Amino acid sequence: MHESRVPTVISTTPFDDQKPGTSGLRKSVPAFRQPRYLENFVQSVFDSLPDARGRTLVVGGDGRFFNAEAIQIILRMAAANGVARVLVGRDGLLSTPAVSHLIRKTGAYGGFVLSASHNPGGPDGDFGIKYNIANGGPAPESLTDAVFAASKRIARYLTLETPDLDLSTLGPRTLGEMAVEVVDPVADYAALMETLFDFAAISALLKRPDFRMRFDAMHAITGPYAKAILEDRLGAPKGTVVNATPLPDFGGHHPDPNLVHAAELVEATRGPKGLDFGAASDGDGDRNMILGRDCFVTPSDSLALIAAHAELVPGYAGRLSGVARSMPTSRAADRVAAKLGVGAYETPTGWKFFGNLLDAGKVVFCGEESFGTGSDHVREKDGLWAVLYWLNILAKTGKSVAELLAAHWAEYGRDYYSRHDYEGLDTAQANALMADLRAAKLAGRRFGHRAVTLHDDFAYTDPVNGERTAGQGVRIGFDDGARIVFRLSGTGTSGATLRIYLEHYEADPARQHAETQAVLADLIATAKALSGIEDRTGRAAPDVVT
Repeated sequence: MHESRVPTVISTTPFDDQKPGTSGLRKSVPAFRQPRYLENFVQSVFDSLPDARGRTLVVGGDGRFFNAEAIQIILRMAAANGVARVLVGRDGLLSTPAVSHLIRKTGAYGGFVLSASHNPGGPDGDFGIKYNIANGGPAPESLTDAVFAASKRIARYLTLETPDLDLSTLGPRTLGEMAVEVVDPVADYAALMETLFDFAAISALLKRPDFRMRFDAMHAITGPYAKAILEDRLGAPKGTVVNATPLPDFGGHHPDPNLVHAAELVEATRGPKGLDFGAASDGDGDRNMILGRDCFVTPSDSLALIAAHAELVPGYAGRLSGVARSMPTSRAADRVAAKLGVGAYETPTGWKFFGNLLDAGKVVFCGEESFGTGSDHVREKDGLWAVLYWLNILAKTGKSVAELLAAHWAEYGRDYYSRHDYEGLDTAQANALMADLRAAKLAGRRFGHRAVTLHDDFAYTDPVNGERTAGQGVRIGFDDGARIVFRLSGTGTSGATLRIYLEHYEADPARQHAETQAVLADLIATAKALSGIEDRTGRAAPDVVT
């Protein structure tokens, strides 16, 4: 290819399906590989940014199929649109939290994250792209709305006629007039972790012969991070990190750290010879699953325990200002915040809604039930961070995961909690189901021994900037404190996913150790009756239960 420093203007026409969701634009790989599809979206981002010319951007992704090609396209377009400098991970790899940290550390204008998170990869899998702003967090709705508007009127995009850039070795490059710095994906992130946690205490725990753990990187981006931190820096036995090599198709597996897709890890924690601690992260490194021997820590409980033990963790001791959770997440963290006398915030699903609270210092920890937990160290959820936090707690308390859970429930009560996912539903059918739930007259109605005390479609007013976000899911609360939430997910790429969240609070320690689905059985029946899910869809059971 002839190399040119002069931008080339390519004529194009709009696509009608480039509206970013809660985590950017996600589609199938074949959709992204359509001529001009990725280019249109990237140019729409540049056209919506007020002053990206002359600035620094960060670019990286999780290594899934199409990642390498997409990064070359973005680099050429960034140069053509006047960006002065780009930091890109070696081989185009950066975890989502690592992108956030690099943006914040270097004072970059923003960055592109290439990932479809926990969705499957490969030529027929999924791909995604999102733009993160200068605080390191996902773009707010005002910007994503502007990008969508720009995508509907786009008539041209800018690029350079240049060969692909070698991203396999560290150091500086030049692309047109733009400087490109290929950076170690892991180094800056690992250094940040060392400032937050008691590495000496964690190292001592990991070297104990009677403590056995496994971290499943699911052939996704956190493999190199986990090996560098857990094995190389902290001294965990070699082989502690499994499935550590990022693969374009995640080894043919679904890189979603839950009880279904990480079943082998779950099995390894069971029984008297089971692992003491198990953990996994997802495609782009922002989600996590925490397991103890014969026990699973729900993400809702994980957030609550993280907040309750802040004084044990060097980077957080003495500065807990508040906790935020997404609306469908259980209210376990609220109970901790109330006891500690700090703020508690309920937001829509989507990490971008935590950004203003974190920037304003109103909260230090935040979390979502969809296996995402984080803090103010970055503006994304962070899977490996959560694992290190749990190891810090285990090391400082000397308790097992099960003992920590039992002690927490005895003090704060237990929120029995589960999410039932119905995937790949007909979109029109799913929308009609939600519309009927919104329109139903439920206040005061009885279902079994419960009466409905709350029925609304959740809306959120940002306490920092006053922006209002409506239509975020139907909440149904009952007089005994139980709750059902219905919500359509924004992270899928085909059809619709209906998520049903079920929650029952139990204050009596004698009744806090039952099987979750058994405790929630009557709520599950009520949710099915309210939604008519079986009659409407023909589905006798959910696809995934977590």
